[in-house]
Amino acid sequence: MSRIGKKPINIPAGVTVTVADGNVITAKGPKGQLQQKIDADLKVSIEDGILTVERPTEQKRHKALHGLSRTLINNLVEGVSTGFKKELELVGVGYKATNNGNVIDMSLGYSHNIIFVVPSEISVATRMEKGKNPIITLEGNDKQLLGMVCAKIRSLRKIEPYKGKGIRFVGEVVRRKAGKTAGKK
Repeated sequence: MSRIGKKPINIPAGVTVTVADGNVITAKGPKGQLQQKIDADLKVSIEDGILTVERPTEQKRHKALHGLSRTLINNLVEGVSTGFKKELELVGVGYKATNNGNVIDMSLGYSHNIIFVVPSEISVATRMEKGKNPIITLEGNDKQLLGMVCAKIRSLRKIEPYKGKGIRFVGEVVRRKAGKTAGKK
């Protein structure tokens, strides 16, 4: 049995979860509304504020979908109740970031500034303090969309392993490589 799949999901106060025909799960809460369609074979039941996902058989396909579906539903519930937040840090000399609404203007060491338009479902804030690296804060209720936007921003300047320059998550540890001079003796 899937360890993740059999865990129940507690639905917090202020959040309503409904299961429509065709296994379309809709979650409404203080942070908005999200929908997710899961496989029709899986059975979703809600009793006393606790949501459970059950699979019909022990087929490999059903086992694979069991934990995935439970996690997707949990992300819906968590997203509409508390939301998700990610912080990106720009590490490098002269790297800057400013935002105007949902448009981020980044200076990442290229000959031109990069203008990145963030979807309207995600709110953006930038912070630049003297002596510290610029930080881009992204918040939203859809974990999947937030992760995709973060991945796209990170791909604009990948972390290089020698000096550690690039865009990374706050607190991320980067494995550094020794340069050419470290090997000579």
